[in-house]
Amino acid sequence: MLVNLNDYLKDLMVYIPEGEVCLRDFRNEQKWISSNYKFGMPGVRKNLKEVIWNVEIKPFYLAKYTVTEELYTTITGKKFSTTTEARKPIINVSWLDAVNFCNLLSVALGYDQFYDFDNGSKSVICNYNTNGFRLPTDAEWQYACKANSKGYRYGGIDEIAWYKGNSNERLHEVGEKKPNEWGLYDMIGNTWEWCWDLYDEEVFSNYRIIRGGSWAEEERGCGATCRRKSMPDFYIDDIGFRIARSIVQ
Repeated sequence: MLVNLNDYLKDLMVYIPEGEVCLRDFRNEQKWISSNYKFGMPGVRKNLKEVIWNVEIKPFYLAKYTVTEELYTTITGKKFSTTTEARKPIINVSWLDAVNFCNLLSVALGYDQFYDFDNGSKSVICNYNTNGFRLPTDAEWQYACKANSKGYRYGGIDEIAWYKGNSNERLHEVGEKKPNEWGLYDMIGNTWEWCWDLYDEEVFSNYRIIRGGSWAEEERGCGATCRRKSMPDFYIDDIGFRIARSIVQ
């Protein structure tokens, strides 16, 4: 159990400077009905439409680690199996679980809740002028992951990431690999991370974006620009999340 939550969060959150990021994706314009996120790229790339767009990023805070079982348990009261798991990322959490956690953490630390969440309809609305915890946007995630680097990754994959080739088919504790230039760990590998954004509402309805790759992912799927998607109530043993906070003037 965390002894001092305020001190832990003060050390956890990293300042991310303003900037701009170029995003690219390959979209399938045919409506897709599968529920398996592992098949999030139907067809072959030559049959998909390439979409490129730029996003300006305002300064914000992002956690240096994904949310651990220790932090998740402290805030939600849900117990995990053994104390040896405390430093591992929380997994088997849906996008809705992540949003709810952000609000609970905001309340625990005296911040305004960033999300209005309706348990009945499962609708979520952002309160953009509040200082509460939230999920990073898709653009914020990629911008922070690259941290001024130019390639697909911010370092050699075995130095920065747990993936299928070196994970021994298991999840690892946060912070064991080399961080990026801005001091963020495990942005690539170990667990996929939920982002706020809808993937493509017109084609895929309420599917949300996940980023970064995982301990179970092939090397090619672990990179700063790799993007997958899944239903907001989906959970599995290689998806977690990382928290962010806006800087409100």
